Amino acid sequence: MTEQAKVPAIRFAGFTDPWEQRKLGEIVDVCSGRDYKHLSKGPIPVYGTGGYMTSVSEGLSYEEDAIGIGRKGTIDHPYRLNAPFWTVDTLFYSLPNQGIDLDFTLCVFLNVDWKSKDESTGLPSLSKQAINETKIWVPSGAEQRAIGAFFSRLDDLITLHQRKYDKLVIFKKSMLEKMFPKDGESVPEIRFAGFTDPWEQRKLSEVATFGGGHTPPMADPDNYEDGYVLWVTSQDVKSNYLDRTTTQITEKGAKELTLYPAGSLVMVTRSGILRHTLPVAELRKPSTVNQDIRVILPQGECCGEWLLQFFISHNKELLLEFGKTGTTVESVDFGKIKDMLLYMPSTVEQQQIGDFFAKLDSLITLHQRKLELLQDIKKSLLDKMFV
Repeated sequence: MTEQAKVPAIRFAGFTDPWEQRKLGEIVDVCSGRDYKHLSKGPIPVYGTGGYMTSVSEGLSYEEDAIGIGRKGTIDHPYRLNAPFWTVDTLFYSLPNQGIDLDFTLCVFLNVDWKSKDESTGLPSLSKQAINETKIWVPSGAEQRAIGAFFSRLDDLITLHQRKYDKLVIFKKSMLEKMFPKDGESVPEIRFAGFTDPWEQRKLSEVATFGGGHTPPMADPDNYEDGYVLWVTSQDVKSNYLDRTTTQITEKGAKELTLYPAGSLVMVTRSGILRHTLPVAELRKPSTVNQDIRVILPQGECCGEWLLQFFISHNKELLLEFGKTGTTVESVDFGKIKDMLLYMPSTVEQQQIGDFFAKLDSLITLHQRKLELLQDIKKSLLDKMFV
């Protein structure tokens, strides 16, 4: 490291002294966690590498906050521990020495490449010695406190947006359950004012048409190079709305494919992801698809926004009913899905339900983007405000 590299790229005004190189063992006391099963239930939280586990009657630290860092398993996600607390034997807790700022030290821990210090060929593991011998750069106590306070406020802001996002996701899940009929019922628990008619049972094939696609020959670069036609694969269907794809194909590549209009629904019918969920999304731009995707085109009295939310609300049930077992790659029986029965309200009620959830999805996306932006800002500043 050069002399010029002993100060960070960004500093608070008034701080000019170079940072000093130290070992982590000189600024923290790394302590071992212990088994808690002999303790009775109580008010003191127990933490492991994945976070909170349970609460017990005793603590390992009653007054001093610390930094948790995994000994085994997840070794690269340090986090703050607020006293009182207990940690299990797979989680070290590091107490800052006198004059060392805890929030600054947490940032130091977040900047270390802990995976490079893995001492096992199997389950990742970290030793006290590896932690203590890690070389770091440290400024004066005043600069530590300024940096620590800044990142503490940034973390509070991230937590605020995370909570808003989580609440909206939970609210949507609840409304999906209440605004679609439960099994054996023909009307939902909650409806917009003015709608009283029972929902009618229809086959999906009566209110939609269907399509699919394939993969243009990979050996021909003219099918892909400088392509601009969206081509949907299973890895693209990660949110409720789709306006971009990992791969674009050329007009030549798309020549034998159908270009489906915006508003069409795409469903993943063959992929390992089907072990857990049945991904469905609405196309925001005209797109082609590969062989693992089936396209559903709502017709006439069927509102696409409503149908999208129907699939989202019935995700687990549909996967359980139509998932194929005993196949090499997980898949669903789309032939049976086409003939499935579903309860549908009038077109006007569909539109109101679809609009409601579309606006809610937009709000969720807004908070998700704000959260991701703050996380990116933090990541960038952790790089620029430390040596």
